[in-house]
Amino acid sequence: MAAALGGLGLLQGRVRLAAAAAAASSLGHSGRRAPLRRGGGGAAAAALPLAGRTYGSHAKEEEELRVQYLDDEHKGIVVLGLNRSHAKNALSKNLLKMMSKAVDALKSDKKVRTVIIRSEVPGIFCAGADLKERAKMHASEVSSFVSKARATINEMANLPVPTIAAIDGAALGGGLELALACDIRVAASSAKMGLVETKLAIIPGAGGTQRLPRTIGMSLAKELIFSARIVNGEEAKSIGLISHVVEQNEAGDAAYRRALALAREFLPQGPVAMRVAKLAINQGMEVDLVTGLAIEEACYAQILSGILGMLRRADYKALSTKWSRMAGMRHVLMETNHLSVSSLQTFEQKLKRVREKTCLLTQNG
Repeated sequence: MAAALGGLGLLQGRVRLAAAAAAASSLGHSGRRAPLRRGGGGAAAAALPLAGRTYGSHAKEEEELRVQYLDDEHKGIVVLGLNRSHAKNALSKNLLKMMSKAVDALKSDKKVRTVIIRSEVPGIFCAGADLKERAKMHASEVSSFVSKARATINEMANLPVPTIAAIDGAALGGGLELALACDIRVAASSAKMGLVETKLAIIPGAGGTQRLPRTIGMSLAKELIFSARIVNGEEAKSIGLISHVVEQNEAGDAAYRRALALAREFLPQGPVAMRVAKLAINQGMEVDLVTGLAIEEACYAQILSGILGMLRRADYKALSTKWSRMAGMRHVLMETNHLSVSSLQTFEQKLKRVREKTCLLTQNG
């Protein structure tokens, strides 16, 4: 690990040169945890995967956020369950605090492979900000609350692992902004979604004006925000707001079940490969294509460097057959991915600096 981190500086020097060259080329051409939880919630819950460990804090006799680490075939999947039934999962100061704490723990947990955020309240995903609580706030507190909501949703967006929003009910205002911060959105056909803030003479304040146009295009995003229109699951799928739409079932958790199936597809893949792929896509989408390709090259080099380091330390003389060599190779790749997770945050910070310098070269050219 120390050697890998030590070689990262040299790698970044090469990345800076590559990114600068890419920019120059483009310029030259126009153009924590409660006791073990096992079930609960009746027959519908019994059909769902069991949680390995959960935590949350009690508020008004309920856990407003339940964090479940799934077991068995779902091991590596973590489910964040919104559970403010008395307030339709509206985002309160306490819920935001719990979400921030949970996300902070998840981003440094090497065993986490995919995060699903869902509602445990039937018929609702999240109704947005808790307006009753906000009405009691001083003007200075409102500004602080909105900043906290924005920061918490940004933290969700910046989780290094894939994230899926399972929308089995209404996702309005800040609720849709929370879903937009996830990599993938799955919704029931009966779910309702919309950024409705203009009805209250305000605008989306937790990323909606930025993430919605990046998701469905600027013109359509303006139309939905200007009109405060609410769309159902079928309409959301047709405009690209969600990736999958499913018919709701009797248990009211069809979107969650579809999200689980997607998450299971991610589990066999290399953990760090998944993280670096997300990093390359997210950062590359914020810059021009030439700079994005330089970012992809740097990310690929980071993965390759870790693999080669592990291969040099592997004893392949003990692997006598072709098939055992192949099995050994996969083991090494998976171990490399597992062991390299802790270096990704350092790599991401350096990559951001490369991107900033490259963009600066482009602007000053």
